[in-house]
Amino acid sequence: MQIKDLIRKNRSYRRFRGDEKIRAATLKGLVDLARLSASSANLQPLKYCLSSDFRTNEKIFPCLKWAGYLKDWDGPAEGERPPAYIIILGDTRISKSFGYDAGIAAQSILLGAVERGLGGCIIGSVDRKALAKALGIPGHFEILLVIALGKPAEKVVIEKVGESGDIRYRRDEKGVHHVPKRQLEDIIVTPCGS
Repeated sequence: MQIKDLIRKNRSYRRFRGDEKIRAATLKGLVDLARLSASSANLQPLKYCLSSDFRTNEKIFPCLKWAGYLKDWDGPAEGERPPAYIIILGDTRISKSFGYDAGIAAQSILLGAVERGLGGCIIGSVDRKALAKALGIPGHFEILLVIALGKPAEKVVIEKVGESGDIRYRRDEKGVHHVPKRQLEDIIVTPCGS
């Protein structure tokens, strides 16, 4: 699969096939992609908490906010919840600031997931105190992002931003998730040193 195809298929999936499990070895393989990715000053301060266990997933789920633009939706229903999570942690013993490392790692993980026929969602809206307590995460780790993973159970389509300029994603009456994207000519600024 070409990189552009991987990126096109790498949408923020929020509903999953609950009957499709993800093995711990798959999660480790995805984290290995993050491990090999760029890190600011090569400090490599990120650590990862992996869960493909139902009981642990049940502790993680209530600590997450799922879709800011979908005001009447509290997240995936039973049977559509992710079968796995990767929690990206910053080790404050190595660095006090994590810059862009978590975003780079998350993108590597999600591209690897797409390549394996999976999908995911990067979640930044997290009740970090509750999650740390629920999982017993030591205080020297800062919870940066949570990645929900699974076999997607929804269709996500990319569409052009309309004349109104509204970039908010939405779901239609059939449950299809629509994601407006600006056009290439709208995001390139010229002249830029030319």
